[in-house]
Amino acid sequence: MTGQAVLPVRGGRLAVDAPLPPIMARGRIRWGRIATFVVLLWVVASLVIGAATNDRLDWSAVATFAFDRRILQGLQTTLVLTAASMAIATVLGVILALMVLSRDPAPRIFARTYITIFRSIPPMVQLLFWYFLAAIVPTITIGLPFGPTLVTFDTNLLITQFAAALLGLSLGEAAFLAEYIRGGILSVPRGQSEAAAACGLTPTKTFFRVVFPQAIRVILPAYGNSLISQVKNTAMVFVIGAGDLMTEAQLIYSQNFQQIPLLIVVSAWYLVIVIILTQVQRRIEAHYSRGYTRREGTS
Repeated sequence: MTGQAVLPVRGGRLAVDAPLPPIMARGRIRWGRIATFVVLLWVVASLVIGAATNDRLDWSAVATFAFDRRILQGLQTTLVLTAASMAIATVLGVILALMVLSRDPAPRIFARTYITIFRSIPPMVQLLFWYFLAAIVPTITIGLPFGPTLVTFDTNLLITQFAAALLGLSLGEAAFLAEYIRGGILSVPRGQSEAAAACGLTPTKTFFRVVFPQAIRVILPAYGNSLISQVKNTAMVFVIGAGDLMTEAQLIYSQNFQQIPLLIVVSAWYLVIVIILTQVQRRIEAHYSRGYTRREGTS
């Protein structure tokens, strides 16, 4: 490589033709990374080849039942259960979080008691409890305290399998969402509320226009993870036969004894749902994180 060498002289610089030394850039071979990649590649290849060549895995059955009418119907029930339970849990979670942050001790104690109880009981126990509620409460009445009864419902007719699944999934999830929302609200500096009050905003406007838009950035990651967990939690409702994806798969393999192929179908559908939700979650988080995080490649 040749070029001009610049020599300092009195009153200026003198450029003379002279060969420049070559720049030798030698990369260091990272044997640890190469070994890790080779081992992981070997593990993945072994699993794929083993599954593809296993005669006991009926892949034709997997392809047949992947879009079976009963499986798609169960998938629809799973999605409806997830959406409805998360909607109910979100509303209850916001109310409980605000009650916990209230200065009034009565709602604060009630909310903390609710959160403690429903965070402690496993979701499957809650599902079974609501499903068998009619054993201890045959009828549900609505009326005035120590007064006449206005409406009476038969518990067996009111709390169906779907209703029991909805109650078991949403009431328990609301306790966790309340803590996530409370943490997000507390992450907003108190000075933001004080500045909004100084500008003449009411407490309600301050919360929805100043506090909550900043808190949602902290709440979203935990909320997205809870949504994904809720999708998978719907598989537990098969214990009460609520007609979800897992329930329909169980009904099919109880007749043809193709347990593993049907479980692969269920796992594949859950994988597709989680991948879609993960991508949506990342896009929403990126939208609300603008101005808080540095872009990649910048310093």
